[in-house]
Amino acid sequence: MLPLLHFHLRTMKNIAGLCFFFMMILGWSSSGQSKKWTIEECVNYALEHNISIKQSELDTQSAQIAKSDAVGNFLPTINASTSHSWNIGLNQNITTGLLQNQTTQFTSAGINSGVDLYKGLQNQNRFRRANLGIIAAQYQLTKMKDDISLNVANAFLQILFNKENIKVQKEQLAINEKQLQRTQELVNAGSVPRGDVLDITATVAADQQKVIAAENTLLISKLSLAQLLQLDAFQDFDIAEGNYDALQSEVMFQTPEAIFNKAKEERVEVKIAKTNLEIAQKDISIARGAYQPHLLGFYGFNSRISYAERPLFDASGNVIGIANPKPFFTQFSENKGHSFGVQLTIPVLNGLSARNNVARNKVAYERSKLALSQSELDLERNVYTAFTDAKGAFKAYQSAQSALDARANAYNYAKERYEVGMMNAFDFNQAQTLYANAQSEVLRTKYDYIFRTKIVEFYFGIPIIKKL
Repeated sequence: MLPLLHFHLRTMKNIAGLCFFFMMILGWSSSGQSKKWTIEECVNYALEHNISIKQSELDTQSAQIAKSDAVGNFLPTINASTSHSWNIGLNQNITTGLLQNQTTQFTSAGINSGVDLYKGLQNQNRFRRANLGIIAAQYQLTKMKDDISLNVANAFLQILFNKENIKVQKEQLAINEKQLQRTQELVNAGSVPRGDVLDITATVAADQQKVIAAENTLLISKLSLAQLLQLDAFQDFDIAEGNYDALQSEVMFQTPEAIFNKAKEERVEVKIAKTNLEIAQKDISIARGAYQPHLLGFYGFNSRISYAERPLFDASGNVIGIANPKPFFTQFSENKGHSFGVQLTIPVLNGLSARNNVARNKVAYERSKLALSQSELDLERNVYTAFTDAKGAFKAYQSAQSALDARANAYNYAKERYEVGMMNAFDFNQAQTLYANAQSEVLRTKYDYIFRTKIVEFYFGIPIIKKL
């Protein structure tokens, strides 16, 4: 009886432990599901974790390293060297120059330094080019952040549209389910033919399919935004719903020319092209520096020490001992030497490499000029396109609202006629479908207009998440 009691107690403890574990898991899961991401949180998180932005940040670091290389060109080069060797048998004493049958150890050490005194201003131009490279990398990073912010805002608005579209589809499904129940009662009472029930039943089934399709679309849009944010656990990802009114932006009262002029000052696309043009000009200056003489200053220091096991003889030719070499530091001081001077290199003929390099960089400079002109044309076209699309989206939204009002009146009128038996179920279903489509169209045009307006504000220098 006692072992059985212990078994029950142990089992109860295990069950209690499992219950506590599952409660912890459920609590963690519910807390994860309760997280609702705002547009600001989505944009800020993307700016910190997006892979493309991280790559641009690495490009900025590479530009900083290139500047460090350019700074290093102004510094002198310093190299130290040392060696130690053994010579056994008849060989020349490196220190005295005499041939002797001996074992010699030889140590040498030296240090050499050189510095560019003049190199056709190439070092100065490389330094200026490195600074321009940092600026270009920073502009590119800014552009990448703007593009990611714009993509996040678009994905966020797409989720909002899909959520509200589900509400419309579910509301329409609920209306038709009630209508099916009422029609069934009228059929049972003999007021309407049985075919009306079949039509309403088919409509309900179609509405259920629309709800499922809308839910799948919402799930895919959430997945797209979660991947854009580089989230690993996207199953519970959701955004915070809010009131996003399709108000006409003050920027839309500006002229396209004014927006374009503002964009040339605010946007980095043109700044990147201008910086690249300046970099190409510096490349030409660096290449031309190869035509000029190169003056190099140098300095060298060296010393040597030898250890010779040389026998000592008396007058009769007998070996009486081994000669001891001079101390290490004594030899190092006696044998030291210095060398310094300047070296002038004048280019005369180098296989046309300098000339061709200049010509090659001139071609790159012309390409940069064309790229600058093209970037200005692209920016102008994008501004005018964004402005026209925003105006068209606003008109489409207004038209959709007018159409919705008309469809709502038509639906209410059809409902009244259907309830008194003056309209069949098929025509009534058509009126319901057109009304639901009008509701979806209003939502689509609303969020499309909001996004189109954000693009225009984006070119005008207003941040993506401001006033959204």
